[in-house]
Amino acid sequence: MANNILKGKKGIIFGALNSQSIAWKVAELAHAEGAEFVLTNAPIAMRMGEINELAEKTNSQIIPADATSNEDLENLITKSQEILGGKLDFVLHSIGMSPNVRKGKHYTDLNHDWYNKTLDVSAISFHKTLQLCKKHDALNDWGSVLALTYIAAQRIFPDYGDMADAKSLLESIARSFGYHYGVAKKVRINTISQSPTVTTAGSGVKGFDEFINYSEQMSPLGNATAEACAEYCVAMFSDYTRYVTMQNLFHDGGFSATGVTQQVIEKFGN
Repeated sequence: MANNILKGKKGIIFGALNSQSIAWKVAELAHAEGAEFVLTNAPIAMRMGEINELAEKTNSQIIPADATSNEDLENLITKSQEILGGKLDFVLHSIGMSPNVRKGKHYTDLNHDWYNKTLDVSAISFHKTLQLCKKHDALNDWGSVLALTYIAAQRIFPDYGDMADAKSLLESIARSFGYHYGVAKKVRINTISQSPTVTTAGSGVKGFDEFINYSEQMSPLGNATAEACAEYCVAMFSDYTRYVTMQNLFHDGGFSATGVTQQVIEKFGN
C-alpha cells in the first residue's frame, strides 16, 4: 500500500529499459508514492526498450539523453525543471554498459578504447550529471541522488571484467561529490550495491545464471529482488533518510557480510 512518502517530490530517473529494469520498478513505485519525474535513456536504448509504456503508466514525459554528452545532460536538467515546474528532489542513475564484457574480452586483454567507453557511460556520466545539477542549482536542499552499483567494486568476480573498475569509480564519485554537494546544498549522494538481479544488463555477464544461484545460497535472506531495490531507492529519496550520505549501501540479503553459509559448505561435503 502506498503511503505518499514522495508526495510533491520531483526527479529524473535514468535507465528504464524494460519491465525487468530496476529503474522501471523505481519509476512505478515512485509514481505510486506521489512523485513526479522525467524519464530518460540513451536514444539507442530507447529504441530497444518499452519506455513509452512506462511513461504512459506513470504520467511522465521522456527526454532522450546520451549520459556521456554534457550538451544532452544540460538539456535534460533544464527541460526537466520546466516540465516539472521547479527544482528537482531526486535523481536515479541506473546506467551501466561495457563493450568489453559484451564482446567477451578478458580483463587482461581489454580494448582500451572500449574501456574508456565503459568508464564514461557507467561512471563518469554520474559525475557529469552531478556537476551540471550543481552548476544549474537544479536540486533542492536535502535532495537525494542515487546510483546503482555492485559488490564487484570491492571483490573480484572474474567475468564482471572492466565493469568492476567502473563501479569502483562510481562509488568514489558518490563519496567525493557527496561531500562537496552536501556542504553546499545539503544534497545527499549514495550508491546502492544491489544483489545480482535478472535484468537485460545483468544477464549479459558470462556465467550469470550460475552466479545468481550461488549468491542466493550465500545470502542469509536470499537475493534482493528488483522490486525490493525499488523500495529501498524510494526510501532513500524520502525525507526519512535525510542524514544518509556518501555511503555505499549494501542491499544484498547479507551477501556482503557473509563468509560462508551452511548451504555452501554442504556442497563441498564428502
